[in-house]
Amino acid sequence: MTEPLFGSNLVAMVTPMEPGGALSEPGLTGLVDHLLTTGCDGIVVGGTTGESPTLTGSEAARLVRTVANLAGNSARVIAGVGTYDTTTCIRRAKEAEAAGADALLLVCPYYSKPTQAGIVAHCLAVADATELPVMLYDVPARTGTAMEAATLIELARHPRIRAVKDAKGDLFEAMSVMTRAPLAYYCGIDELNLPYLVAGATGLLSVVGNAFADRNAELIQAVRGGDLDTARAVNAALLPLADAFMRTSQGAIMAKAALTELGVIPHATVRLPLLESPPEHLLRLRDALAPVAAVA
Repeated sequence: MTEPLFGSNLVAMVTPMEPGGALSEPGLTGLVDHLLTTGCDGIVVGGTTGESPTLTGSEAARLVRTVANLAGNSARVIAGVGTYDTTTCIRRAKEAEAAGADALLLVCPYYSKPTQAGIVAHCLAVADATELPVMLYDVPARTGTAMEAATLIELARHPRIRAVKDAKGDLFEAMSVMTRAPLAYYCGIDELNLPYLVAGATGLLSVVGNAFADRNAELIQAVRGGDLDTARAVNAALLPLADAFMRTSQGAIMAKAALTELGVIPHATVRLPLLESPPEHLLRLRDALAPVAAVA
């Protein structure tokens, strides 16, 4: 396996914020350093976990510029540019390219529920707007519309549409598309990282990786090396974290809480409509963090 264009151990990075809601430069610097130190080789900036619906265009571009400068050549910087408006997506894609992004993450348009032909037209228009490679983001639980297999295969004909973040969870469809289209697949569901890797996924795009990208690196390496006993052991250790991060309340909320507990960022501030974790959620998170943090 050659090292993929987007990396293999990707993290859907949270956006550190001050208590008043402003972007936190110290938090951002500390977080990027933590991600690089723990083996992340691809950082998604301004995605859903980065609270993209609350970011202004200038904030999104500033985040890309700052992370690109901090990461240097140590990790690919993938900018989330997806909205439900094609014109806005094109503008954000161009701004991300100018700010130094290495690639784009493009979610299926949400809420408006376009047809599959509309999804194709939207994605092609954005892919045509810059010279950056594009990773599609298929997450029907959030968008209300899935990218069908035929749609993914058609979009793969575009020379810059190169990958999929799959948060659909249909492993049979994913394996089918992998055999029929030159798309790199990234598991976007932390609970399913192991089966996706075994089935042929190029890598992970993880929320849990905000805290423990090093454990995800161990999982990827074990699968690549054919050591499934080790892979299962690492996966078993990570499952309680995936449960605490993704099934307690919401990924961005819990990831920020975890990073605060670990001392990586100073504040767990989120912007409305999100709210910080209540005490009972923090207790559940701490129970999941403790054994993994002890090993790390």
